[in-house]
Amino acid sequence: MKEQLSTSAQKPKIELPNKELVGVKKEKQDLTSDSAKLPKPTGWRILVLPFKQKEKTKGGLILAEDTIERSQVASTCGLVLDMGPHCYDKERYPEGPWCKKGDWIVFARYAGSRIKIDGGEIRLLNDDEILATVENPEDIFHEF
Repeated sequence: MKEQLSTSAQKPKIELPNKELVGVKKEKQDLTSDSAKLPKPTGWRILVLPFKQKEKTKGGLILAEDTIERSQVASTCGLVLDMGPHCYDKERYPEGPWCKKGDWIVFARYAGSRIKIDGGEIRLLNDDEILATVENPEDIFHEF
């Protein structure tokens, strides 16, 4: 019996060359993959990420996830993520565009189409649904 144990103990260990699991694809995490998941606006449409308020109020109250989610859905302020190729064309808007990519904008509560994504929701608005631009979305009172 001792001989069997000694022979089994002398077997070489099998090691994987990269120490990765065989048959399991490793997901690459980069910023371009997240932006590739977003729809590309067409025509005169604008892709907007609604403002998400902080989890803690100025007074120190911690808000529930449900409250934060409801305020994001009812939000009237958002960040311009992308713009379609025909947004603010010279023919319709001779004064120039009202906003650009990276601007915080104000829009009507029920404006645009709501699209659910992994991290929450985005909106697809027409270029004429933009009401104003703001420097800081936290300056706007978000009521729901």
